[in-house]
Amino acid sequence: MNEIPGDLKFMKSHEWARVEDNGTVTVGISDHAQGLLGDLVYVELPSVGDEVKAGNACAVVESVKAASDIYAPVSGEVISVNSALADKPETINEDAFGEGWIFVVKPSNLAEESEDLLDPDAYAELIENEEH
Repeated sequence: MNEIPGDLKFMKSHEWARVEDNGTVTVGISDHAQGLLGDLVYVELPSVGDEVKAGNACAVVESVKAASDIYAPVSGEVISVNSALADKPETINEDAFGEGWIFVVKPSNLAEESEDLLDPDAYAELIENEEH
């Protein structure tokens, strides 16, 4: 099974969220998700300044197999996007929990919304149940 970093929270739809020291939230998709999607060929990023709502689609990743919506784990304003993914979407395949991050949100309701996210153990259990 893939290593799951302990400082992340997850959505059931396989997005991860990392609360940074400055209170922002970095978002990406899990290593498990990129493995299911296969080789990524395109990433549609949200725009800086966009307001995103927890649970709503705000980005898209496309692989040779399928296109998948990326959902916001928390509500807030997009303050940064990983524009390097436009030229190198495969970065997500290579480093899903690191250089393959997708966007950063300045959250508007972090305390409440983060309670709805899965911790690494619960996420590992979710993956395991999906595979059986």
